[in-house]
Amino acid sequence: MFDLIIKQAMLPDGRGPLDIGVRAGRIAAIEPQLTADAAEVLDARGQLVSTPFVDAHFHMDSTLSYGLPRVNQSGTLLEGIALWGELKPMLTQEALVERALAYCDWAVGRGLLAIRSHVDVCDPRLLAVEALLHVREQVKPYLDLQLVAFPQDGVLRAPGALDNLKRALDMGVDVVGGIPHFERTMQDGAESVRILCELAAERGLRVDMHCDESDDPLSRHIESLAYQSQRLGLQGRVTGSHLTSMHSMDNYYVSKLIPLIREAGVAAIANPLINITLQGRHDSYPKRRGMTRVPELLAAGVPVAFGHDCVMDPWYSLGGGDMLEVAHMGLHVAQMTGREGMLAAFDAVTRTPAAILGLDDVGLEVGKRADLVLLQAGDPVEAIRLRAARLAVIRAGRIIARTAPVQAELALPGRPASVDFRLRR
Repeated sequence: MFDLIIKQAMLPDGRGPLDIGVRAGRIAAIEPQLTADAAEVLDARGQLVSTPFVDAHFHMDSTLSYGLPRVNQSGTLLEGIALWGELKPMLTQEALVERALAYCDWAVGRGLLAIRSHVDVCDPRLLAVEALLHVREQVKPYLDLQLVAFPQDGVLRAPGALDNLKRALDMGVDVVGGIPHFERTMQDGAESVRILCELAAERGLRVDMHCDESDDPLSRHIESLAYQSQRLGLQGRVTGSHLTSMHSMDNYYVSKLIPLIREAGVAAIANPLINITLQGRHDSYPKRRGMTRVPELLAAGVPVAFGHDCVMDPWYSLGGGDMLEVAHMGLHVAQMTGREGMLAAFDAVTRTPAAILGLDDVGLEVGKRADLVLLQAGDPVEAIRLRAARLAVIRAGRIIARTAPVQAELALPGRPASVDFRLRR
């Protein structure tokens, strides 16, 4: 007897159709045809069942604050940072919690069940930290929220930021963050990387730094991050986010840098929607894309995930928690339009970020927690192409969200009454 059976599911690796049996919140069987009874049966009808979407890089403390206290008129990174500085004194815990919970609702509806959110620790009140720790506990039954102590104004540049960061970790924040390219000098940036990596090593924590988020080809803090990761034995626990300066670096230097990143066990997170929006702002034409070198990193064996980064905040006026939109933009910007590239883009919003976050219980394997998404698509490429509807979102074997299938009703002479946007072969 199963609690739930998903019939005739296609899996992201191409296997299927298969039946997935769930018992006590875990995957108990994956077989061609399950004949046992179940309390509930969900017929996938040859459509894709995946592990949930995972956002490896987000800012939940600023989400849904668009227009407060004003709109970012230039659309630049620096105006966004300045605007956030104007907004911080006006923040309240109640508003932070309300916006974060609203976004988590959006996320669940989109099949996004794990988020790593950076939370600004430069406000000595640590209002945002307290708010998101509260949110983390409230959403825990249905969403994994991992928090990064992020010194937005620079851990050395902002007075008291290092002490605030340590206090945030003491309060229960999960990951050590940083922003070395925003320190006053390159030397201070490298020093901040050393201090923060040593702090993570002492406490047994992961590291995720905003690193080289600029168009400056000489911003090379990812090199320092890789060095400290290897020196301190942090391999597999360190992530460099953004890495946009790599888009502007000369090829010879990158040919040395990428193997160093791989040897140091450092993962990379690109944020396609935001990288191409904020980078290249000083260019006329030709205009740089700004996103890091995703295909080259993947080819070298570096784990690469895609993050949403921002939704309706001082840096980005759009977004809705849809990781398929992120994957769609990422594969276009990185020119990953071959089939293997498109499959890698799907992995970059599912399996790869789950591994980066250390979510060991996520997977389409017997014994793993039954966190699953049924998509209105036959395979990962079709899911990205259509930004497929999430027909069912499942957490620990329980359906927690449903979306009606997308279907257009037509009134055309001599044509069918409805159209299916999937391509049947």
